[in-house]
Amino acid sequence: MGMTMTQKILAAHAGLDHVEAGQLIEAKLDVVMANDITGPMALPILKQMSDTVFDKNKVVFVPDHFTPNKDIKSAENSKAIREFAKAQGLHWYFEQGKSGVEHAILPEAGVVAAGELIIGADSHTCTYGALGAFSTGVGTTDIATGMAMGELWFKVPAAIKFVLTGKPGKYVSGKDIIIHIIGKVGVDGALYKSMEFTGDGIANLSMDDRFTMANMAIEAGAKNGIFPVDDKTIQYLNEHTKKEYTVYEADEDAEYEQVVEINLAEVRPTVAFPHLPGNAKTIDEIEAMEPIKIDQVVIGSCTNGRMEDMRKAAAILKGHKVHEDVRVMVIPATQKIYKQCIHEGLMDIFVDAGCAVNTPSCGPCMGGHMGVMAAGEKCVSTTNRNFVGRMGHVDSLIYLASPEVAAASAIAGCIANPEKVEVVE
Repeated sequence: MGMTMTQKILAAHAGLDHVEAGQLIEAKLDVVMANDITGPMALPILKQMSDTVFDKNKVVFVPDHFTPNKDIKSAENSKAIREFAKAQGLHWYFEQGKSGVEHAILPEAGVVAAGELIIGADSHTCTYGALGAFSTGVGTTDIATGMAMGELWFKVPAAIKFVLTGKPGKYVSGKDIIIHIIGKVGVDGALYKSMEFTGDGIANLSMDDRFTMANMAIEAGAKNGIFPVDDKTIQYLNEHTKKEYTVYEADEDAEYEQVVEINLAEVRPTVAFPHLPGNAKTIDEIEAMEPIKIDQVVIGSCTNGRMEDMRKAAAILKGHKVHEDVRVMVIPATQKIYKQCIHEGLMDIFVDAGCAVNTPSCGPCMGGHMGVMAAGEKCVSTTNRNFVGRMGHVDSLIYLASPEVAAASAIAGCIANPEKVEVVE
């Protein structure tokens, strides 16, 4: 029996010719990443094992969750990893003002590449599967072990094959597709499985679409999500990284627990209702309901804060004003994206519409700062989780959507269809 993409990467990093689902292995790591929440917790554990990291070019720290620091505790956490990175001589430490949200800055800066084995002390580390890498989130003890030893144990996941065909419609993006998929399989439908995306429809997805979809694989319970490497991937890698990389392809006789077929042409703009990413409803179903009035819109995050997301949101907002009852936060995911928004005139569009534009940060996504919600408030957000209390008060409600739906909703004051917004050229 052949191997899937994920299994081939794990086998190569374990020095084995073949692995199969359920097998326990020890594998060498290419990138070990932590942030300003998980990093400080890992440092005391690391010190019990080693005085130094295994490789100063492979251990990465990104302060992004509570930056700019929102209080004394967050300032102390950032100080701890800043001093550690300097003492260890880490090559990849992303300071405030030169950084961004971790899962956007690592691909942009060329830290991660195809065929690599990447762990991060953040559940959305699965994002890098868009590049054809195996990447997954781990806990504090495992990240400390990885920093010290440069290897870690894994249980090889079984796989689900998602065959994507067709071409998505004008206002259908990676966010709509992944919410549609999670709605189809459930929030535990890929529990500890590898979500392996394939099919000729992938050619119709941008790299930003793929990052969004891989990012939310964990919301179906997956160990990782992974895309095959194609011309778009290679172009992205050549533009962003100087690292040598290896391309892995699934064997034709690879074993999958399940095969799910998705015709992208049939996917509609889709919103995940509270309180699970799998509570998927199409914009057509929503339009048949009573209007759902909203209080806040967030456009950004590691899921949808990339340049393409900014352009899509701006295209909807251009020439319009944010509804008088709605607050809008736009958060470009990296400094480079922030600057590009300025150069392309997108900042003018956002500000003129009545949006608050914030510096790159996870901020409101986990109710950290810059957009915490009060009781009873409703938010349309381009983030990845809508659990109870995720963005503030336990009685607030989060609706996950694409940048286009979020922007249209900001204008209408309720969850709205971007197809109905008059586009101003």
